[in-house]
Amino acid sequence: MVAKELDCGGLPPEICEQLGREEQIIKIRVDTRKFGKAVTVIEGLPQEKDVLKSIAKTLKTKLAAGGTYRDDGVIELQGDHRHRVKEILVNEFGFPPENVIIID
Repeated sequence: MVAKELDCGGLPPEICEQLGREEQIIKIRVDTRKFGKAVTVIEGLPQEKDVLKSIAKTLKTKLAAGGTYRDDGVIELQGDHRHRVKEILVNEFGFPPENVIIID
């Protein structure tokens, strides 16, 4: 996942990937779109297309919501799902809870 971007100096890929996750800061916020509709925006995720697609698919399935992902590491979900998204990112994907920030 993140191991390609980091120079880990010969560390195993699993440890290198975990170090990359611990350095990432993920921000979750809500935007308002047309007609007052709420959209949950998740920023700061890995920009690799396969990883981003997998995270977006899991979030959409677990939250029963529509959404999309962009190549710049942003996922947009229909509705206000800030707290559930944080819970899923921490429990399912192993991101540290102190690195997942909810912006009100």
